[in-house]
Amino acid sequence: MKEPIEKPLAPRRVLWSNVLTVMSAAVLIGAEVFGAAYAGGWAFGSQLGLGEYGTLALQAIFFAAGIVIMGAFIRAAKRVEPFTTRP
Repeated sequence: MKEPIEKPLAPRRVLWSNVLTVMSAAVLIGAEVFGAAYAGGWAFGSQLGLGEYGTLALQAIFFAAGIVIMGAFIRAAKRVEPFTTRP
């Protein structure tokens, strides 16, 4: 028996409107997330009397959480607005 001949897949095409939409939303949400991380670290550090280095450490922890949040947002947005397609 002959093996079926498979057609090669067409190259992927970038959907720039989707990329632009997701990145624009990421910039907006990122500004809010990292602004809240900075302000929250400052507020909690001041209220808990952690001092300068304790406040900076708390801000760093909140920034790391913000990076995780932004990564999750971009992964979820790519499922809704795919970046590539096959023609």
